[in-house]
Amino acid sequence: MAEAAYDDRDGVIWMNGKLVPWREANVHILTHALHYASSVFEGERAYGGKIFKSREHSERLHNSARLIDFEIPWTVDEIEAAKQEVLAASGLEDAYVRAVAWRGAGPDMGVASARNPVQLAIAAWEWGAYYGDAKMKGAKLDISKWKRPSPETIPSHAKAAGLYMICTMSKHAAEAKGCSDAMMFDYRGYVAEATGANIFFVKDGEVHTPTPDCFLNGITRQTVIGLLNDRQIKVHERHILPEELEGFQQCWLTGTAAEVTPVGQIGDWNFEVGELTRSIAEDYEKLVRA
Repeated sequence: MAEAAYDDRDGVIWMNGKLVPWREANVHILTHALHYASSVFEGERAYGGKIFKSREHSERLHNSARLIDFEIPWTVDEIEAAKQEVLAASGLEDAYVRAVAWRGAGPDMGVASARNPVQLAIAAWEWGAYYGDAKMKGAKLDISKWKRPSPETIPSHAKAAGLYMICTMSKHAAEAKGCSDAMMFDYRGYVAEATGANIFFVKDGEVHTPTPDCFLNGITRQTVIGLLNDRQIKVHERHILPEELEGFQQCWLTGTAAEVTPVGQIGDWNFEVGELTRSIAEDYEKLVRA
């Protein structure tokens, strides 16, 4: 059976202050964000009707908007209330929640758009494992030809739509090779992240993860570092060179969609889905449902 397209589903979406029927949650073709990527978003998961770290996500949405030079005209409290309204109206307990804010259509239709109103929408839907059965056997990653850019060229700490263009291209190339995702290096040649998830490695019982100085310091990433600290496992946040990959024994990805997903292969490098990877995935699963 064909999956329902995202514009053709039953339900409601919160849009600019009210719930609207799913199929009517539309924007004009001359919406600024469609032409110039003036859009920021959050991906969140609800477990048992409660969105994990919901407020942190709403705060980051505001911060991302400021980083790309606009202000969201709804407060964090108002966004929190809207998310709960959407979940309740959707009748969903376990759901993926997408909040998105963007510059809409208005008197400006060029690169500059200071006079255009900012819009906000929140949708929720059921979404299973981001990488399918990789949760058990380990995801297979390609290596992207695109690099995470320098913070001098983009607002790298914003969760902004435009920054995902190279991620989409990288993931399409990976899927064409039978991989789940791609690992990206940064502009200096250090290991950075996957296309929508942060990355961790294990060597001799200690954990190594790239310093998030040119990519998003994910909320799940920070949560997992906290779980590792609770277990008194040493975490090295540092620049990681490509030649170090063959020395790592385990690897996993973290993200709201990915949760904690083991990695079995990156390019020609192989990793075991080991005890630490499994136990951190279990710790995370327990925490989000606590």
